[in-house]
Amino acid sequence: MNNQIYLIVLFLALITVIPTASAQFSLGVEANQKLIEVKLDKSGIVNVKHVIAASNVPVSVNLINGIISESIIVTNDNGDEKQFGKVNDGRGNETITIFPSKSNTIIEYDLEDASTLYENLWTIKIEYSETYSVIFSEEIDSFFLNNSIIQLVDKKGIAINHGGNVIIQYYDKIPKIIEEVRWEEDKFNVEIITNSKINKFNFDQASKSLSFQVNEKNKFVTISMEEELLGGPYVILLNDEKIKYTKSSSKENYVLLSIKPESPGEIIIIGTTVIPEFSMFIPLIMGFLIILTVPFMKKFSLH
Repeated sequence: MNNQIYLIVLFLALITVIPTASAQFSLGVEANQKLIEVKLDKSGIVNVKHVIAASNVPVSVNLINGIISESIIVTNDNGDEKQFGKVNDGRGNETITIFPSKSNTIIEYDLEDASTLYENLWTIKIEYSETYSVIFSEEIDSFFLNNSIIQLVDKKGIAINHGGNVIIQYYDKIPKIIEEVRWEEDKFNVEIITNSKINKFNFDQASKSLSFQVNEKNKFVTISMEEELLGGPYVILLNDEKIKYTKSSSKENYVLLSIKPESPGEIIIIGTTVIPEFSMFIPLIMGFLIILTVPFMKKFSLH
C-alpha cells in the first residue's frame, strides 16, 4: 500500500513539475539511451530493445510506434522486473516513464503489424527519431533497404544514424534461378533471384551483354555473376530505356546487380569487359614458338 501511495504522489508531482515536450505527453526528463536495437528474423517477428543509462531522476522513453502492449518487459541488468509508467497520447505514440535507478534499465517489446509477408517478401517499416541498429537472424544474408540491396556477408546488421524512416525487405524463401553460360571450355553460372518469371535468357559475347525477359512489374530482380564473365561499369536497359540499379559484392570477383523494373519487358545488362574470344595465352605461346623455330629453320635450306 505504501508503495502505491508513493507512486501516486510521485506521479502527481511529476505532472505539476515536469513540462511536456513536442506536444507529446511524457513524464520525466529525456532518457539517455545507450542502445536501441531492432531484431528481425524469417518469421517476421520484430523485437525491440532499449538500454537506458542509470539516472537519479525519472526519465521518459519514446517507444517505436505499433507496440504490442502486453509484450512490454522492463528489467534491470540482473533481469529483475521493474515498475514503470506508460502513457499513450491517443495517436499511437507511447511513452515509458522509468523511475530513478542505480543501474541500466532494459525495455523490450514486440511490434504489431510492423511486418507483412506478400508474395514471399517480408516488408518491415520502422520509424524512430534516434540512432538505432537493425540486427538480422543468421539465416538472412541479404536484404533491401529502401530498394537498395545490401549484403551482410560477415556483419550482423546495420545502424540507422540519427534515426529516420526505413523500409526493409527480404525474402522468406530465396527464389533462385540459375542460368549456365558456356564459353569454349569455361562454364559460368548466372544466378537470378526474383519472384518474377524469367524467360529468354541470353548471353552475347560480341555485344558484351546478357539479356532476359521479365513478365511482371515492380518486383526485385537481383543478378549475381562473375566479373570475369561480364565486368563493369554497367548500363542496364528496360525495353531500350536506361534504368537505375544498385551494385554490391557478394564475394571476391563476383558482382550483385539489383533492379526493380516498373513494367514487364526485356532487360539488357551491358558491361565494358567480357570474357575474350580465345585465351590470352594463345598469342604468347605462338610468339614463343616462333622465336624458337626461326633459329632452327635457319640451319636448313631447300634445294
